[in-house]
Amino acid sequence: MGKRRAGRELLRSLSKKQKKHLREFGEEHPFYDNFSFQSEDSDKSSAESDSETEVEQVSGYHKLLATLKTSPESESEEEEDESESEEAEESEAEMDSEGSQEPGEGEGGEEDKNDVPEEEEGSLERFASQHGRESTDTAEQMLSQEQADGTDTSCAPRHGGIEEFTDVKHESEFSLETNFMEEESEDCNADRRDSNPFKQHMDKELEEKEIEKMSTLPKTSSQSQWPRLGRLIFSSTLEKHKTLKADKEVDVKQLHLHKPLESTWPKVNKQFLSVVDKPADSSFTSLQRELFCIMNSYRDLFYPERNALTNGEEIRHAYCLHALNHVLKANAQVLSNNAKRRDRKPGTDTDEHRDQGLTRPKVLMIVPFRECALRIVHIIISLLEVNDKKKIDVSNKKRFKGEFGSDPEEKPPNLKRPEDYEAVFAGNIDDHFRIGVAILQRSMRLYAPFYSSDIIIASPLGIRTVIGAEGEKKRDFDFLSSIEILIIDQADIYLMQNWEHVLHLMKHINLLPLDSHGVDFSRVRMLNLNNWSKYYRQTLLFSALQDPQINSVFNKHCFNYVGQVAVRNVPLTGSISHVVVQLPHVFRRLEADSITSVIDARFQFFIDKVLPEYRDAIMSHTLIYVPSYFDYVRLRNYFKKEDLNFTHICEYTKKAAVCRARRFFLKGEKQFLLFTERFHFYKRYTIKGIRNLIFYELPTYSHFYSEICNMLKATDSGVDATWTCTVLYSKYDAQKLAAVVGIDRTAQMLQSKKNVHLFVTGEN
Repeated sequence: MGKRRAGRELLRSLSKKQKKHLREFGEEHPFYDNFSFQSEDSDKSSAESDSETEVEQVSGYHKLLATLKTSPESESEEEEDESESEEAEESEAEMDSEGSQEPGEGEGGEEDKNDVPEEEEGSLERFASQHGRESTDTAEQMLSQEQADGTDTSCAPRHGGIEEFTDVKHESEFSLETNFMEEESEDCNADRRDSNPFKQHMDKELEEKEIEKMSTLPKTSSQSQWPRLGRLIFSSTLEKHKTLKADKEVDVKQLHLHKPLESTWPKVNKQFLSVVDKPADSSFTSLQRELFCIMNSYRDLFYPERNALTNGEEIRHAYCLHALNHVLKANAQVLSNNAKRRDRKPGTDTDEHRDQGLTRPKVLMIVPFRECALRIVHIIISLLEVNDKKKIDVSNKKRFKGEFGSDPEEKPPNLKRPEDYEAVFAGNIDDHFRIGVAILQRSMRLYAPFYSSDIIIASPLGIRTVIGAEGEKKRDFDFLSSIEILIIDQADIYLMQNWEHVLHLMKHINLLPLDSHGVDFSRVRMLNLNNWSKYYRQTLLFSALQDPQINSVFNKHCFNYVGQVAVRNVPLTGSISHVVVQLPHVFRRLEADSITSVIDARFQFFIDKVLPEYRDAIMSHTLIYVPSYFDYVRLRNYFKKEDLNFTHICEYTKKAAVCRARRFFLKGEKQFLLFTERFHFYKRYTIKGIRNLIFYELPTYSHFYSEICNMLKATDSGVDATWTCTVLYSKYDAQKLAAVVGIDRTAQMLQSKKNVHLFVTGEN
């Protein structure tokens, strides 16, 4: 009882977001790990150290998790972790006095205790792959008891189901079946014109032979050069390639936008316009103009040059306009037909009013963080509000701001990170969420049940926990059956989260539903009844890079009968030009028979050809950068088996172990440091003491290459001449290699089977 009471008290001291993470994952998000941060100003170091020690001593997560464990081993491990944290913080003052400490570093106990146990990391990886689909029964009981006590836990969505989307109050108000168009506007008549892209796309009736052709025959492709997007690849199976040209000027009235959007879009988008844009084209930037031209043609689109710092918000506004325009036109068509059905004479054939799918959701937006969903909703609201006098009614807006907004106090203080890091991780970065949005005329409903929603905004994890896995009793994916527009934004971030969630979604979208869900089959389009929805679905895919896994989704899971458009520009220089230290780069090519065998070939090449050159003590301070966690585990196990003097850091390594590993590596007590890409993605720490770099594989993000290389300047010890950098690559790494060294050097390196030596002076 004492432990239970203590755990309940600790629960009440946690924030809502911490309670949510505890219930769903049993641990904090990697971004929120509170490492010991110290200012470089030595005058402030002692005060900060005291405050950090207090934070460690009252760590609610560690103490609460300790109360949930009953085995003596678990309790002893927790006590050991707390003692290690205390030792790490005590050592910070020592490192700071030596002048070699940077924010977040520390030291701990003996080496045999310094790293996360292999079994624990393995279990964490399995836990991450499931990503929160299970929770501790005791914790659930505590949280249930807390709710009974009257504590507000509404911000924590129920896991594994969609019970949280039960806004019954507004159900009839937002029902498409029971509402009618307020007035037959000119816009409704315009939507019925043959030139309307929405009507052209959705009303086209495919034949069975065309479906068979798309399923069996390969796609034909053609190229085009656009002023802003650059090199485009158009591919299609059915249609002969019509030349789609970029409009130099766009008149909003010619885009067939739903009437309110014609007036609101220029106001909402004016923040991105500059004096460079022509007066006749005052509503779109050059990038938006070309992107929207493709979107409005209902072709699939893959744009791999999204940048959170420069064009990210431009792109977000463009696809929000397209998605909202689609929803408004579709709903207007249904409401207009409702009035016609109401006024029809008895016995009249109603087959002409087929205007719906098997389920209501039409647009699915996949975004990585809650902050992204918050911005999307704000854009949609802005596009719907014609002026200050005509405000739209938004249901559950207060709750939405509370759950998706960010708390300034939760941002870790004194963090110095690159600008792109700050842009990606701005605001609320929780990656487990989903929300339904219903739009009807001048009203908008947040937290609508999925089967009453027009737009669903979710993270891969959020949608994955609803879809469930085969064999689970509680799973649902019928709401994905009639998705007409799929938008996957910032796809590169999902490579750092869990790409399997994206693949799981693609396998369950546009399938026939298992239940009717009250649909009126006389209103369902024939394309949905024939299970041809996937051939009408438009997929918009935005990423910061080209990656084989992202390319695979676009090539294998997009079946749009209109065709696909992919932006395929090649990098001319590469990120190696941003390396500011004088450093010799040796690119060592390994041979592999196939893309499936390259993993084993890389490992064998490393232990046979590369590692022996670094075993000598003179090659100390060697950092090995490993993009794949599975390669990292394989190398770690091999290093332990060979009894090499090494330490390691990954995204699951505990705080005290990270501090110790960095300290041991800096002082040369450990010769090797295994370092994962996901840890660098979430933390961006500067690792001091590097003299030798080994890239076990080329980084996923090309700018990580220059960032890691530039870490060598963090410790100026006058040994610049001994710095080395070795990179392993194969012919299957062509895209990553081009992003690092440029397309010209890549062509030469792939043709030659010899090692390539490059020397970067910082001015290349």
